Amino acid sequence: MRLLQRPPHRRKSNCISAMKIGLDVMGGDYAPQNIVLGAIDAFHRLGRDSEIYLLGDQIKITEICRQQGFDPGNFSIVHCSQTIKMDEHPVKAYQKKSDSSVVVGFNMLAKGQLDALASAGNTGVMLTGSVQTLRTLPGVIRPCISCEMPMVSGKNVLLLDVGFNTDCKPDYLYQFGILGSIYAREMMGIERPRVALLNIGEEEEKGNMVVKEAYKLMVDSIDFNFVGNIEANRLFAGDIADVLVTDGFVGNICLKQAEGMYDLIQRLDVRNEFLDRFNYEIYGGTPVLGVSAPVIIGHGASSPVAISNMIAQAERALNNKLIEKFKEAMSYE
Repeated sequence: MRLLQRPPHRRKSNCISAMKIGLDVMGGDYAPQNIVLGAIDAFHRLGRDSEIYLLGDQIKITEICRQQGFDPGNFSIVHCSQTIKMDEHPVKAYQKKSDSSVVVGFNMLAKGQLDALASAGNTGVMLTGSVQTLRTLPGVIRPCISCEMPMVSGKNVLLLDVGFNTDCKPDYLYQFGILGSIYAREMMGIERPRVALLNIGEEEEKGNMVVKEAYKLMVDSIDFNFVGNIEANRLFAGDIADVLVTDGFVGNICLKQAEGMYDLIQRLDVRNEFLDRFNYEIYGGTPVLGVSAPVIIGHGASSPVAISNMIAQAERALNNKLIEKFKEAMSYE
């Protein structure tokens, strides 16, 4: 790995060091083309205090930029000689391919050479890097991943966990409520987010043992605004909660069901303002919550629009000091 190019001075701020956002160029079904195109779009959207670091094959990155009539010198390009493919075993690949774009990115993030990292590559590898290379925030038992989903009210609901922890303990779910509430407030602009527990019934006595115990922890919580259980048929209603807490097994099923529904309505050529908001491109990616730096995981089939939104999502997390807000909240745990 070596830094080949640095961006021009017009990106520099006179008073604040630039926010360095790393992008794994080699990860994803349509890498590196879509990734670089998304980075070019994001370059024109980001603030003057943000720099984009492209991690990957320098020759391919430069070629795509020049095909678009874009100066590759606007990016900091970090050449990486290896690539982790989508179908590789996450842990083995992460350990063996030390000069892959995603491993280099996590190492730079851990050393403070980057402030945030985004990738549309192998999800398992991203989760491995989040746990093995980054630090879990003090007080956090288990990190989780989250996603925004549309509600008929016109706003979004935050669902977590959506795949990091397929098996959870009650205190995991309780902490997801804290992390989700902070994210909803700082990133979604909801002043006092309503937190609900996804369950098979609204009554306190419903659910499996883990959910029942989690309910007992949450019901008297002063850490977030708990409003009780919610059933899956109210998932998109928006009249009960802003944050939905569940384990990664159930959450991932909900996420994949929503993705499948969007694919189906696209094939049926159905046009509806609400249904169109199930397009993952709008949201960028799924942030990892509970680790020491912003990490955004994108859909493997991410378009340039989705990549651009991922980078903007990372910038917003840095501007809103999301990690600092997590640290402050968890210090009282």
